[in-house]
Amino acid sequence: MKLKIFLTNTLSGKKEEFIPIDKSDIKMYVCGPTVYDRPHIGNARSSVIFDLLFRLLRNAYSKVTYVRNITDVDDKIIDAANKNNENIESLTTRITQYFHEDLGHLNCLIPNQEPKATENIPEMISMITRLIELGHAYVSDGHVYFDIDSYSDYGRLSKRKIDDQDIGARIEISELKKNPMDFVLWKPKKQHEKMFFSSPWGDGRPGWHIECSVMSKKYLGNSFDIHGGGADLIFPHHENEIAQSICESKNNKFAKYWVHNGFLTVEGDKMSKSLGNFITVKELLDRGIGGMALRYFYLTSHYRRPLDFNQKALEDSQKSITKFQKSIQKYSEKFDANSKKIPDEFLSYIADDLNTPLALSFIHKLSSKAQEGDENYAIDMLNCCDFLGLNLEEKSGEIQLTPEIIKLAEERKKFKADKKWEEADKIRMQIEEQGYKIIDTKDGYEII
Repeated sequence: MKLKIFLTNTLSGKKEEFIPIDKSDIKMYVCGPTVYDRPHIGNARSSVIFDLLFRLLRNAYSKVTYVRNITDVDDKIIDAANKNNENIESLTTRITQYFHEDLGHLNCLIPNQEPKATENIPEMISMITRLIELGHAYVSDGHVYFDIDSYSDYGRLSKRKIDDQDIGARIEISELKKNPMDFVLWKPKKQHEKMFFSSPWGDGRPGWHIECSVMSKKYLGNSFDIHGGGADLIFPHHENEIAQSICESKNNKFAKYWVHNGFLTVEGDKMSKSLGNFITVKELLDRGIGGMALRYFYLTSHYRRPLDFNQKALEDSQKSITKFQKSIQKYSEKFDANSKKIPDEFLSYIADDLNTPLALSFIHKLSSKAQEGDENYAIDMLNCCDFLGLNLEEKSGEIQLTPEIIKLAEERKKFKADKKWEEADKIRMQIEEQGYKIIDTKDGYEII
């Protein structure tokens, strides 16, 4: 089957068939982390979604070049280093390592290129210089700003009108700007600031937006297939990337398809440290939540829609992973000769704008059939899970238990101690209905 891929393009606001610029090398750029703190569960959702898109593209095309940057120069990084009384390079190296470790637990593939902002400062200075020469940027008291009035299509991606912007919310107010909407390309070094670079405009550092324009151009060229990131990046970050990239070179068409994942909330609220609901991936892993359960959770909702993180959703995800693991246990010896063929129906769901809810529903049907005794369904199920990055063979025999299962097991233990055999047996059946088995031992019980 020649797989046709469809993606919702933020630029057009429509679902479009993916037609690559050059089918011999698909090129994708995704905004990566700003390495000042461990990734939170919102960051991880974006990483998992674009990991899945990477897997889909690799299945359909012979070569895919996936670039995800590391922002290692930023105000938040400087603030975090000062707060920790830590060297900036030491902080960014450590947090980058944490980022890779945490995504490793979620079984995310490593991109082809992962450039750091600090490794590309000369290229950023060159692009800024070119924008000044072409009349798209200007110098003001050591700052360099992009002149948005020089680009007539500004606002096309975000569908925002310049006159309607809330100046002062996400837009910095400054008397140094010609237009309040003009954004910074280079900012001067502050007093006592330890992270800075030499430039024609004085010591300082690049603005955030210019980093991605430079690194995408360096590794993917002027025009490439897909640019991805969270919906929160559409404005101003991605809007500004487009403006400066296209203005810097008349041959630059930049990204053809813009793909954005939706927001993640926690128990219905926006995640924030002030609300006390800020959760990192590491915190969940330390609580015994399996990486595959968390990855499954991210796939339960369509990537463009909001996703609410809550205890029930996490427990349901763990139950599903456990069910899948149970479905393949007795067939494990058959998998070595597996052809790795993916069912066409499953692929059609993933190729249709990454419709993971339908794909997971299909896997559940395969799982139920496998439990009835058909090894072919078990093989198909394993292959589909592998495609989604759900590693069912990870930590074999160490299935993570949900708080609900542990609570039921403790209730059963109490009923047995009180010799309430009927109540204890009912709980045993409840546990087994959820894909677990409880075995009585001399020390209490074991759940497998």
